Parts: sequence; structure tokens; C-alpha cells
Amino acid sequence: MLYMSKKTIIFAPENIPRMTEKHFILEEADPILFYGVNNANMQMIKALFPKMRIVARGNVIKAMGDEEDLCAFEENLEKLQAHCNHYNSLSEEDILHIIKGERTRRDGITGAIVFSVTGKPITARSENQQRLVSAFETHDMVFAIGPAGSGKTYTSIALAVRALKNKEVRRIILSRPAVEAGEKLGFLPGDMKEKIDPYLQPLYDALEDMIPRQKLNEMMEQNIIQIAPLAFMRGRTLNDAVVILDEAQNTTPAQIKMFLTRMGMNTKMIITGDRTQIDLPRPQKSGLIEALQILHDVEGIAVIELNQKDIVRHRLVTRIVEAYHQHERTLSPVPPSQDGE
Repeated sequence: MLYMSKKTIIFAPENIPRMTEKHFILEEADPILFYGVNNANMQMIKALFPKMRIVARGNVIKAMGDEEDLCAFEENLEKLQAHCNHYNSLSEEDILHIIKGERTRRDGITGAIVFSVTGKPITARSENQQRLVSAFETHDMVFAIGPAGSGKTYTSIALAVRALKNKEVRRIILSRPAVEAGEKLGFLPGDMKEKIDPYLQPLYDALEDMIPRQKLNEMMEQNIIQIAPLAFMRGRTLNDAVVILDEAQNTTPAQIKMFLTRMGMNTKMIITGDRTQIDLPRPQKSGLIEALQILHDVEGIAVIELNQKDIVRHRLVTRIVEAYHQHERTLSPVPPSQDGE
């Protein structure tokens, strides 16, 4: 959205057209992307509106011209910002096509959930990832279960970013249980935030792929995007949001029940997990496993199972996962035969 912050009418002698000055604030598009390298995009915009005086600083664009030119400028500025926000990209070629009323080279791209900060489309890359996308559109709560690298977390965050950009929700809330996997929290350096942040880093990494860093920092400062350990969810009611619980296999039954019951109005939840990577101390039961058993027949909840075929990391990851599965099968005790031999 483009906000006009100020309008000033500048009076002139009768033989000179009356000039009007307006200030526009870029609320959605990242100014760095919008203005382009060395302000190349702004230079192109100025060239296409030669009768106007245009100055851009920060996220404010000041334009001066007659009413007709200002109206045309405002209309096109809205279109340019919408393009930049949607595709995370704006080139001089895009500007020329948009102001001329023509389709840009990206308008024909289909199947993208969102676009990365480099302008690359982020899509569902397997059949089960596409099932996750479809389930999110038709269900308010989705469980995405699969091995490491199957894209469950990345696809879920892409869906959340799309919902935020489309104004379907007002915020994104991402959470993980801070379960120790080999290291003790107490022995890690720093204050509590510094101890917890390593557990949340995969969520930061995915967001930084999809939202320009400056814009992401602003959204986090304004609590439009929140990333917090699971314990911070207690007592909250989460409205108008996409809420993602990652690594849910490391929740206790009480924790996951607490999380699922935080769901408010106009909220969608995605719970991701991997049955094979439970880091809870024995004999603690995984809350994810119990939740799947209890909720499998509840209307409005979808469960999407991903597998090794969905792994989209380096091809060796698939081989490593399969090798470990084979190893675990060889260690499993052989059941006794029916005749007792």
C-alpha cells in the first residue's frame, strides 16, 4: 500500500501552471530494491515523468507537478510497489512495461508460492509438498511430517509469507521447542536470547530467503513477524496469524496441547516434525506422536506425510537418510516365530 503523507499546493503567476507537491511513503516495498542499484530505477521513473520534480529519500518519495501528472504518477507508483513487493524484484525493464501498461516478463510465471529476495520463484518441488500447499488452502490446521530436508519447514514458511503479503493475516508467529540435542543450554555462552537463538536460526534463514533483510528487521521490530521458543506461547491467544510450530517431535504432550489450544480467530497453524529425530530424554513421550494419534479423525485438520523422495537438499542427504534407515532396520530385534523356534 502507498500512503500519501502530505499535499502542498504551490501558487504561481497566472501564466505558469499551478504546481502541487505530494509526499508518498513506501509501506510495503523495500526501498533498496525499489530504488535499484545506484538509484537506477528512480532515474528511469524520473525520465518517464519529465515534467515532474521527484526526490526520494529513505522510504519517502516527494513529487511535484500539476494535478494530472501527479495522479498518473501516484497510480503507477502503486503498481510499481505492488510488483516489487510481490516479486521481490524491480528492474528498469519492469518499470518501463508497467508504466506503459504492458505485461512484465514475470507476469506469466505460475506455481510460485512466493518469490525469493533474488526474484527466484519458490515453488512446491514434489508431489507431497504440493499436497501441503493444497492442504493449507483448505484446512486451518496442518501437520507436515517428514525427514530432514523434505521441505516441510521451508514450504510452510513460504505459505505464511504469502498469506502475509496477500493481507490474509496480520502477522506470522514461528516457534520451536528449545530441546537440547547434544549441548546443554546452561553451558552455551550469552544471555537467554543468545542461548535460544541457535535453535531458531533455521527459521531466520528461511525468512531471509523470502523477505529483504531491512524489511524483515522492520517487521520483527513491529512484531508483524515473531520468532520465539515454545515456552513463550503459554497464555496467549493467537488471532489473525499464520502460526508455525517447527520440530514438534520434541514437544511433550502437555506442550503441544498448550500450543494447539492457542489458536484464535482467522488463524492457520502448521505443525512440522520428524518422527525419526526425537531428542527428548527417555522415557519422555513425544507430544507430536500422541497428537497425531488423538487428532487424526478431527475435521478441519490435515496430515501430510513427506518422505525421502521429497528431500530437496544435496542428493547425498537422501542417501544418508536411507542408509540410516537401513542401519536401524538391521538393529531391530527379529520377532520370534509362531512355533516358538
